[in-house]
Amino acid sequence: MSSIHTKTLQDLEFPTVLTQLSARCNTELGKVAALELRPLENHEALLNQLGQTSEYLSSFENDNRIPNHGFDAIDKELKLLQIENTVLEVSGFRRISHLCETISLHKKFFKKFKEYYPLLFEATEKLQENPFIPKSILEVIDKFGEVRDNASVDLKRIRFDINSVRGKINQSFGTALQRYQAAEFLDDIKESIVENRRVLAVKAMYRRKVKGTVLGNSKTGSIVYIVPETTLQYTTELSNLEYEEREEIRRILLQLTNTIRPESGLLETYQYFLTHIDVTAAKAKYANEMQAILPNLNTERKLLLRDAFHPLLFLNNKSKGEKTWPQTIELSQNNRIIVISGPNAGGKSITLKTIGLLQVMLQSGLLIPVHERSTVCFFDKILTDIGDNQSIENHLSTYSYRLKNMNSFLKRCNKNTLFLIDEFGTGSDPELGGALAEAFLEIFYEREAFGVITTHYANLKLLANELPNMTNANMQFDNKTLEPTYQLVLGEAGSSFTFEVAQKNGIPYSLINKAKKKIDRGKVRFDATISKLQKERSKMSKTESRLQDKESKAKQEAERLEKLNQKIKNKLENYQELYDHNQRMIHLGNKLNDAAERYFHDKKKRVLISDVLRIVETENSKRRKSSVKEAKAKKAVKKQTANELQQKIVKVREQKKVEKKKAVQQEQKKPRPVFKLGDRVRMHDGKAVGTIDTLEKGKAVVNYGLFTTNVSVDLLDLVEKKK
Repeated sequence: MSSIHTKTLQDLEFPTVLTQLSARCNTELGKVAALELRPLENHEALLNQLGQTSEYLSSFENDNRIPNHGFDAIDKELKLLQIENTVLEVSGFRRISHLCETISLHKKFFKKFKEYYPLLFEATEKLQENPFIPKSILEVIDKFGEVRDNASVDLKRIRFDINSVRGKINQSFGTALQRYQAAEFLDDIKESIVENRRVLAVKAMYRRKVKGTVLGNSKTGSIVYIVPETTLQYTTELSNLEYEEREEIRRILLQLTNTIRPESGLLETYQYFLTHIDVTAAKAKYANEMQAILPNLNTERKLLLRDAFHPLLFLNNKSKGEKTWPQTIELSQNNRIIVISGPNAGGKSITLKTIGLLQVMLQSGLLIPVHERSTVCFFDKILTDIGDNQSIENHLSTYSYRLKNMNSFLKRCNKNTLFLIDEFGTGSDPELGGALAEAFLEIFYEREAFGVITTHYANLKLLANELPNMTNANMQFDNKTLEPTYQLVLGEAGSSFTFEVAQKNGIPYSLINKAKKKIDRGKVRFDATISKLQKERSKMSKTESRLQDKESKAKQEAERLEKLNQKIKNKLENYQELYDHNQRMIHLGNKLNDAAERYFHDKKKRVLISDVLRIVETENSKRRKSSVKEAKAKKAVKKQTANELQQKIVKVREQKKVEKKKAVQQEQKKPRPVFKLGDRVRMHDGKAVGTIDTLEKGKAVVNYGLFTTNVSVDLLDLVEKKK
């Protein structure tokens, strides 16, 4: 039994979560079990449930989907099995058989995929499989829910006799029908059914001429319904046989019930397991809808909820297509208590409920919607004081109730406790109530309890600022519009923005000034200082965001300019090389042009050849001559490269041969389609699609529209069957 009080679960709206979870169960027993979920104290059992839910959730993302676990409850049958000489109905036997078959199916599945679902496999492995029960039931009851003829020798004989007698009844009735119809004693409808018996529809005037038993007449009295005398003896015999059949069936079912009776405990275990699987599947579906995960679990008393969503709010906003703001909050040994302050309607209570509800859900075996880098520990007690707790039945005011609640907190609070208090200390005189609240908070702090409170009291904000393991926090507001941003900011207290909100809502400025004069000037200055700090923080946050954006843009621009500069540099180098090459070609061309012009005038070939050779030798002398060693090295590199390339080519060819061989084998394994006239086909190595016009001895004439071709059916692939 959980040590977390029912009132705490109600404060955190946990019953609403269970109602939504129950709606996702497939079975009635699963729905009931889901509504009865409570936080677990046994950590080993809790870890097992969380792990199983996480495994079931993973099945939604792979091809190894877990089989259907649906079943009909057998509570009635289990109760009857506890009583001697009771007989189960046929429908009960069928439910029991289906239950056993579902268990066998799950055991086989989890054994096959135990690497994917180790915890679920371990759970099914503990179950003892009993194929004898469904086999025994199947030998007696067929798939249509009827007791088989061969369930016993006597039943087979009785049913044979029943069929024989029914044949005689039909034969004798047919004879009487023909005789009285020929005598024109029957009405136009000839026959009817009364009390599940075939009767003759005799005209009232001839009722005494037809021998038999009268079973009734028509509304007008013109027709009398008579059972012919010849069929009466057979009808009595049939009634006796049907009674014998019922008794024999009861005897058979009693025998079958006695066979199954010793296994009632095992059947109860089967039903309990499938109910558990149904709830686990519902948890996985619920987690999938709200993007929940299993966070890291620690034993170091550390609670870090990163990007945490309130489940109910998230699903509600999701259905409306609206955005839900996540919260990030951290509690540790060095930061045990957080005091959240700030104006109303800023999200303080939602933040408080988010922390509590997620913790209760996790300790009840449900996954929670947080970031994967979140880490969570378990608490022995979770204490809450949230909402208006005025008790009419006990004649208690809100403040009296809260004091009674605080007294309960003092008795139960220790280092393994998480307490969540909304509007701490309210309901009494601000001075006195604030002092009492401060005293309570100091005791919670001394006992090393973890907690989150919301408050408007300045003395509690100051206390959080003074104690080393307590932190102030506030819900951020837009400093211009005073609209909430729903972002929790740790490290500083929040202003209530009392006068600012009043001014925004149209309260006259003169009235606000008058109110300011009526309170202690120190309080006004303190609240104004906090308000100013919040505004400055908001400005700094926006400035930091803008600077980060500018820095990011500057980095991107610098990278772009660097790339552009490198491209320009490369282009300049290419242009310089091209320019130098062109200048050398122009200079060489001028020399050749001068030699050609001299030859044009003096026609001396030897001089021309000498000039050309001199030009060529001069150009060659400018080229760097490679040494013998370098030439050999280059040759060796070329040879090595050629060898490597040749080896790669050989490997690729071998790989292609293997792939081709596999493709041929796969093609041979595929069953050849049976072609028919009108089928759409194509050649193995072709793209054109045609229609089969004729088929004869493994040959087909394929019509491609503009032409036809005669090919073997072994060379054809089926594209589309004739419709």
